[in-house]
Amino acid sequence: LAGLDEDGIAAARQAARARGQEGWLIELTNTTGQPVLENLTNRDLRRRVLEASLGRGLGGEHDTRQLVLGIARRRAERARLLGYEHHAAWVAADGCARTTEAVLDLLGNPERAYQVVHITGTNGKTSTARMIERLLAATGMRTGRFTSPHLATIRERISLDGEPISEEGFIAAWEDVEPYVRMVDERSVAEGGPRLSFFEVLTVMALAAFADHPVDVAVIEVGLGGTWDSTNVVASEVEVITPVGLDHGAWLGTTLTEVAQNKAGIIKDGATLVTAAQPPQAQEVIAQAAAAHGVVWRRELDPQEDPHDPDAGALRVVERTLAVGGQMVTLVTSAAVYEDVFIPLHGDYQARNALLALAAAEALFAGRALPAKVVEDGFASVTSPGRLEVLRSSPTVLVDVAHNPHGVSALVPAVEEAFGFTHLVAVLGIMADKDAEGVLAVLEPATDAVVVVPVDSPRAMDVEDLAATAREVYGEDRVVVARDLAEGIEQAVRLSEG
Repeated sequence: LAGLDEDGIAAARQAARARGQEGWLIELTNTTGQPVLENLTNRDLRRRVLEASLGRGLGGEHDTRQLVLGIARRRAERARLLGYEHHAAWVAADGCARTTEAVLDLLGNPERAYQVVHITGTNGKTSTARMIERLLAATGMRTGRFTSPHLATIRERISLDGEPISEEGFIAAWEDVEPYVRMVDERSVAEGGPRLSFFEVLTVMALAAFADHPVDVAVIEVGLGGTWDSTNVVASEVEVITPVGLDHGAWLGTTLTEVAQNKAGIIKDGATLVTAAQPPQAQEVIAQAAAAHGVVWRRELDPQEDPHDPDAGALRVVERTLAVGGQMVTLVTSAAVYEDVFIPLHGDYQARNALLALAAAEALFAGRALPAKVVEDGFASVTSPGRLEVLRSSPTVLVDVAHNPHGVSALVPAVEEAFGFTHLVAVLGIMADKDAEGVLAVLEPATDAVVVVPVDSPRAMDVEDLAATAREVYGEDRVVVARDLAEGIEQAVRLSEG
């Protein structure tokens, strides 16, 4: 390409897409005027564009930030001239996706450089995402994974080949996108709209980092719902909907139909859709969306269905037994029967998550069965921190992130099945927007007592308010209030031993 005008940049993008994951094949002009052919990564290209622009006498500007903003503004003006005026209307009903999309457009749409598996649902999303990523990695693919929230470090949210992005990589990802985020923020504020949210910026960073790595496939978990979520800018080949229940009522609705409608918003035309068994109200909504988008639908067998019915769900967990450190399962998909597969996680719900993960991984290979060795190695390497995780023994201390009645209803039988404790004490801290009474009502029959603790978050329910709700469910003598988590665990240990 002779020169770096907008047409040249557009042609470079087109060439890059044609080359898939290998980077950008462009021809620059060096200081002697001779063409130089280079194969560059996305990040390298952006840097070379800046270097070349400096060399072309653009006012002697050495402020990289300002130069990137200038390029971004010219791209935005070109988009406007081509008729994409919607970029000025950031605050539409789907504002989260639009603002994210606007930044990605300025970045050259890195999210189009790899295949995508997109995951929504009420519970089980992160565990399922981690399983899908491990199965795909076992095939030899380079993988990216975007999940939330994080437990120890924000870098957990952006995973490359199964590991959190490095500190240097995280900083580089931010520096790469920051000028474009700032430009979109400025435009949005000028139009009376908001700046990009924390989660929207992380979404952009993740999608750009995956292209720069580069990955072959990204497993993307929604932040909230589906339709309006900032991750819903991806053109996913596979969508997964884990079990749908009630949560985030202020945003997603207070009925299963409303929640399912929002989550079904990630379904794309002609994709493969993989779904867990759902309540009837949610199933009806998903079925309508699946038909409207013409998807290949792989769904879990409903407990009320006859497995021999030709219209019944094809995905089944047909056998499950306890094993040291997890469970042995036999999984049936549309492609194969996978016998004696070890899943290093506890609970019936994790076996069902594994079923969805297996079907999603098959879908990326045209629905074909995966080799037994890939399935064995992929699942054996799965971890899911904070999901029925054992932190210590004598007495055993477990941690789990279940935060709504739907999730706790799956957690309680898993604890009873895998551990069979004689005494069990719950330690609970919760956000103010959660159904604390519903969570406590599920915990109460399975636990001797509950210790309520404060959570260090502005969204947290006040510990005294939580204690009052707990007393209504458990009674006065089965509720203990602790000043912090450490004291709460100490109190629970004493209660369990006494």
